[in-house]
Amino acid sequence: MKKYFSVGEAAKVVHTTSETLRHYDRIGLVKPSKKDEWTNYRYYTEQDIVRLNTVRALQLMDLSLQEIKRVLEYDDLEKIVDFLAMAERKADEKIAALQYSKSKIKLARADYESKLRARQEFSGTFLKDYPERVILLSDTLEKPTLDNLWNYLGHFYDKLTPDLKDKFSFEDLAGIYTENGITRLFAVCTNFVHMEGLKVLPKGRYLCTSCTEENRERMLEQMVETARAEYGAEPEFTVQIIVVSGILQWNYEVQVYVDK
Repeated sequence: MKKYFSVGEAAKVVHTTSETLRHYDRIGLVKPSKKDEWTNYRYYTEQDIVRLNTVRALQLMDLSLQEIKRVLEYDDLEKIVDFLAMAERKADEKIAALQYSKSKIKLARADYESKLRARQEFSGTFLKDYPERVILLSDTLEKPTLDNLWNYLGHFYDKLTPDLKDKFSFEDLAGIYTENGITRLFAVCTNFVHMEGLKVLPKGRYLCTSCTEENRERMLEQMVETARAEYGAEPEFTVQIIVVSGILQWNYEVQVYVDK
């Protein structure tokens, strides 16, 4: 026995709304095949459901309803087969693009989760042991901005001559280095050869605290004073690691060397 679907039932089957199906009906894209002569209610057949599912699938390929209507009106089976083969290829390309985007999103999420764990691990003022770190100072950048953080490591690769580019690599980390009143942004090197602009941050204990852009200068002064008063240190430099706190926002971790 032939099965019929009301507008509401058909909408549920193809995962859309009744109003969408009525719109398809009005523009002649998919019309219900059966009409009750007493109630004027319209009903869809199983073949109509196939047509509706085809329309929904083609819409996911960003085809307009006018284009879809033209395709569905083909009376040449070879044309239909060729079009659907092309549609399948496009669907595969879209799936591949989405999978690539998903992999990038997963990497970004893992990075932000790592930053979140690191931020939650410490609060207030604390001591932390760091290994020796080699940093490359910028010639021109003094503080972070949305523009220079967007392609941060690209700035440092551009600083290198062509024969040095293959000899350097950097952590995904940004920071501010201050010495003798001169402030420069830096990148942390994972591979390097000696050149002008390199600085070595000695291994040992660093007095650290978190701060925002608004209280960064004040917290930096307080940390230097604490290093002098409580640890007998005379800091020759300070480090401010840029800690991402949002998509377009960041805070800082101030680090003051206190080992004598």
